[in-house]
This record gives sequence, structure tokens and C-alpha cells, in this order.
Amino acid sequence: MKKILLFLVISLLPLSHAFAKRPAESMNVMTFNIRCSVKADGLNWWENRKDLAANVIKFYDVDIFGSQEVLHNQLTDLLDRLPGYAYVGVGRTDGKTEGEYSPIFYKKERFSLLKSGNFWLSEDINAVGKKGWDAACERVATWAILKDKKSGKKFFFLNTHLDHMGKVARHKGAMLILEQANQLSENLPIIVTGDFNAVPADAPIQVLTKTSDPLHLTHTRTIAPLRYGPEWTFHDFGRLPLEKRSFLDYIFIKGDIQVIRHGVLAESLGNLYPSDHCPVLCEILIQ
Repeated sequence: MKKILLFLVISLLPLSHAFAKRPAESMNVMTFNIRCSVKADGLNWWENRKDLAANVIKFYDVDIFGSQEVLHNQLTDLLDRLPGYAYVGVGRTDGKTEGEYSPIFYKKERFSLLKSGNFWLSEDINAVGKKGWDAACERVATWAILKDKKSGKKFFFLNTHLDHMGKVARHKGAMLILEQANQLSENLPIIVTGDFNAVPADAPIQVLTKTSDPLHLTHTRTIAPLRYGPEWTFHDFGRLPLEKRSFLDYIFIKGDIQVIRHGVLAESLGNLYPSDHCPVLCEILIQ
């Protein structure tokens, strides 16, 4: 028995050492397409899953997250269930409350909001509600500069939802995100989240991650020392066959940021899902 106990202690030492070394100033970042409220989704209508969606945020102790397909009633539902969070963002249709938001939610106790804004993915970034190029829908990006009260460090955060149809809009939209992130970030570390409606091999992701471009971003999953979950994020409430599921949701970074772990959270409560997309979580440390 003593030998067994000694073996267990020795075996667990590296694990306990690893946990002890976890940086106190690391942050949990998430991107989460919550799927707009559509009654035709039946069991998975927002009214049935809004508590589950909020509990994902609580359980994984998310510090800051970008969300997509957020209608105004869903925004208020999340804020009611997540009283420790504040947000920035506007509805993409009127720049106020109409249409889908791509908001940024953040813990009020941890972060101070220094600056924020919105722009549209179109030829005129200030044209509220304008569809860009050949896009099927109007698309908005929301950004913020925040200060971490724990570390005193500042960073730039951008969240968006790329068009799913227009070939030109998808390419130009990706280029615009790169340009705006670098112009607005004030040389701070950059975090970009979103549903990009593109798999890693598709043109928009190649534009964003092209290493020969000095503006390029890095897909956090590709550099995470610990990766968890499947290599897909869209599952259509579990209805898509495994071989047809695709990776559409990303957390990108640029600058002096360490990636600690990355996870695709493919979870459900029986046949009830938080969304038709998996939330994606990344623990990072701003150096």
C-alpha cells in the first residue's frame, strides 16, 4: 500500500506543478456564435437554450468573449444572466438595436473599457447598414481597447461575422479586418474573434493568416500546446454528419501573446445544444 501511495504522489507531482505554474494573469477568451432566435429551431429555439448558453460562459469562467448572431432580445437575455459582464456593440441594420450584433462582452471587475467603436464590412466602413460588395447581408465589426486591471496591460479586441455568400465581400472583408485591426490597435496586442464562414483552407482565412503579410494574424489553435475538442465548430444542432462538419469559428492573435490552450466545446444537454456552433475557448497570456 505504501508503495502504491508513493507512486501516486510521484505521478501527480508534475500535474500539480503544472497547475501551480498557471499564470494568474492569464485570461479565458471565447468566440461564440449563439444562433439568432428562430422559433423554427424547435427544441433548440433560443427560449429553450438561453440558460444553457449563459451557463457555458459561467462554467468556463470566460473573461471576455465575442459573440455573433445576437439579436437585441438575446443581448438582454445574456446580460440578465451574466450580471458581471458589460458589452459594446450595435445592431448591424441601423447601428443601434436592429439586426444582429457582433458584440464584445467583458467582465466589469477585470477590465476597464478605454475606447470602442464599430465599422461595417463594406466599401464605406461608416455606412451604417450597408451591404459591402457582393455580400448577402450587411456585416458589422465591433472593437474595443481594454485595460486588464490585474496586470495593467492594454490590448485591442475585435469581433465580427464574415459574409457567407459574396466571394468578393469575403475576400475584401478579411482584408478590411486586417487593415482596421492594425490601424485601430495603437500597436497593442491584438485579439480577433468571429464566425468567418470559412474553413482554414478557404481564401478569407488564408488572407488573415498569410505570414508574408506584416499585418497577418495567427490562428490560436495552430500554436496552442494543448488542443481539445474536434476539428470542427459548426454542427447544425448535431444534425450534420461528422464528415460534413466544418471549422468556422476562430480566435486570432497578433503581438506578444502566449497561447496556453485551445478548446472546441462540443457539448450538449441531451438533444439541447447551446447553439448550432460550438463555443471556442482559448486561454492566453498577454506578455
